[in-house]
Amino acid sequence: MNPSDPPQKGQVSPAESASRVCSMSSLPLAALNVRVRRRLSLFLNVRTQVAADWTALAEEMGFEYLEIRHLEMHADPMGKLLDDWQGRPGASVGRLLELLTKLGREDVLVELGPSIGQMPERFDAFICYCPSDIQFVQEMIRQLEQTNYRLKLCVSDRDVLPGTCVWSIASELIEKRCRRMVVGPQDVSAHLSAHQKRLIPIKYKAMKKEFPSILRFITVCDYTNPCTKSWFWTRLAKALSLP
Repeated sequence: MNPSDPPQKGQVSPAESASRVCSMSSLPLAALNVRVRRRLSLFLNVRTQVAADWTALAEEMGFEYLEIRHLEMHADPMGKLLDDWQGRPGASVGRLLELLTKLGREDVLVELGPSIGQMPERFDAFICYCPSDIQFVQEMIRQLEQTNYRLKLCVSDRDVLPGTCVWSIASELIEKRCRRMVVGPQDVSAHLSAHQKRLIPIKYKAMKKEFPSILRFITVCDYTNPCTKSWFWTRLAKALSLP
């Protein structure tokens, strides 16, 4: 497709793509999904004299000559470039669109504009858990996502891409993209800066330490109580489904 041609149905013009930069300047690069990253690699890994490739983009991102030479050794240098850049100050989806516009890659903006510019994925709840809790988290996914409840949980080990700053992306997800926080009692003290998010504490195993005092006025979903265990998933799903 010629960049001067009018956009096809489902596509956006370079001007429309560029207009999204300001609104997306705070969207972290980790919000780019795998499909978009692969498509970017297909466009920019190709070395050509008539269009800016990933090396030109790397220079605009502030990478030095030796860093770029090191990236050349990777099978997917564009993908590795995105991974390395997203940990640097100023990296965002909006900034990426800005640089692609500056480099004249209108073909990339037209082709991937709808995918890059779409609203980031939203979740019903951010799940705060310890590594030792992963089996229960997997059961939670089965019970709440893969049943008629059809809830969408944000689980860091599954939904946060490698190479991101775990604290900054978790803060972004909790504040802007998740409606609730589900926490185990042992995790509450680490997530007190949950802003205005509604906490839903769960107790799924016997506790060695005293129950945190911060939770004494919040109803707990107790998986250990044999009298109410059969209601556990229904109660939790209803709590997560509230507006």
